[in-house]
Amino acid sequence: MAQPAAPALRICPDCDGFASVAITLGGRDRHGHLRTITAHCPACHGTGTTTARRDREGARA
Repeated sequence: MAQPAAPALRICPDCDGFASVAITLGGRDRHGHLRTITAHCPACHGTGTTTARRDREGARA
């Protein structure tokens, strides 16, 4: 018996799949490492994908 296919995941349109980035705060710490923070895409919460959206039939725009 065939298994049902999982719904296809779509790439997030806001971040184009690059959901997390490291941002340099400028300067270095006393060990010589760059100080960075991680920022996540607010639309996909750092996953890079969104679920496929189902349009309802008969819905008006």
